Amino acid sequence: MAEPLKRTALHGSHLDLKARMVPFAGWDMPVQYAGILSEAAAVRTRGGIFDVSHMGRVYVSGPQATELLEWLQSGNIGNLRKGRARYSLVCGEDGGILDDTVTYRLEDERYLLICNASNRDAVLQWMGRWRNEKGLQTVLEDTTLTTAMIAVQGPAAAALMDELCPQQPSKLRFFGSMEGEVLGSRAFIGRTGYTGEDGFELVIAAEDGPRVWEALRDRGMTPCGLGSRDVLRLEAALPLHGSDIDPSTSPLEAGLARFVNLKKEFAGGDALRRQQEAGVDRRLVGLLPEGRRIPRHDFPIQAEGQAVGRVTSGGWSPTLDRTIAMGYVPTRWAEHGQDLQIDIRGNLVEASVAALPFYTRKRS
Repeated sequence: MAEPLKRTALHGSHLDLKARMVPFAGWDMPVQYAGILSEAAAVRTRGGIFDVSHMGRVYVSGPQATELLEWLQSGNIGNLRKGRARYSLVCGEDGGILDDTVTYRLEDERYLLICNASNRDAVLQWMGRWRNEKGLQTVLEDTTLTTAMIAVQGPAAAALMDELCPQQPSKLRFFGSMEGEVLGSRAFIGRTGYTGEDGFELVIAAEDGPRVWEALRDRGMTPCGLGSRDVLRLEAALPLHGSDIDPSTSPLEAGLARFVNLKKEFAGGDALRRQQEAGVDRRLVGLLPEGRRIPRHDFPIQAEGQAVGRVTSGGWSPTLDRTIAMGYVPTRWAEHGQDLQIDIRGNLVEASVAALPFYTRKRS
C-alpha cells in the first residue's frame, strides 16, 4: 500500500485558496491557484510566493562538516564566507548527478543544505555513508518536517521583505543569507530562488508558516504553484533534477561545468576528469520550436531524418510569448543556430538550437 502523501505546514492555506493539489515527490502540493500563466506573469511583473516546504533542509555541523561537504559537493565549500551560499552538485562515483543543491555557510563548521524533495532520502543516505566511511565527526539534522520554507520572488520582493524584517534583507547580495526575524518569528533568510527573478527563501518554524504566508499575501504577493514555478525556471534555463539532469547525466554534458572544480578531490571527481579529457558525446541545449505546439519531456529530437536526442523540458513561455524547450543532442548538433526537428505527437516541428538562458531579468 502506498504511503499517504505528506503535507506541508501551509497545506490548509492552499485548501482555503482552492488550489489545485497534486502528488509531487511524496507530498500533496499546489500546482496552481488562479492559473499557471497568470501566476508566472505576476512573478515577472511584481511578485509571488511559493510553498517550497517539500524541499529538503539539512543542517550539517561538527568539527569536520566542511571536510564532508567538500567531498560530497562538486564545487568549493571550504572557501565560502559565513553568510554566503553556493549552488553545487552532488555526484555519484561515476560522475552522474545525484542531486543539485544550495549550501549556505552559517558558521565555520555549520551549514544548511537545501536539496530536492524527491532526492532527500538519497542525499541523506549518501552523506551518511561518506561520513561513516571517512570517520568524520559531523552531525546531520534533517529539519524538513519541522520547518516551513517560503520563496518570495519578483521585483517587489526586496522592498516587501524590508517591511517584514528589521534586519533589512535587501542589503544581502545575491546568494547571501542571514539569520533574523520575519514578523517577530525567527527565520533564516537567503537571497536565492528558482525563478530567474530577484527574491528570497525563508525557513521558519512550521507553526509560523501560515501566519507569514498570509502576511505576504496581504501585501500583494500572488500565491503561485508548482506549475508556474516550472514555467519560470525553464525560461531562466534552470535545470530540473529528474528531467534535465539525473544520475545518468554529468555536469559536463548538462552545461554545468562552471559548478565543478576538477582540481579538487570529491566523489565523482575522477570520473569527471576522465570525461573532460575524452570529451562529451552530447550536450544539453536550448530549443526554439516554430509554432505553438508544446514539446514535452521525452519527445524525440531529429536531425537529417534520424532521431538524435530527446526533449527534457518544454512549455509555453508567457514572458517570451512562444514555445521553448531544452534537450540533449549529440555534440555535433549542439551549435547555436543549428536546425533540428522535434516530433510532437507525430508532427515534425522545426526548431533551432538557442543560447541559454531564454530569459534574463533586467538588473537595476
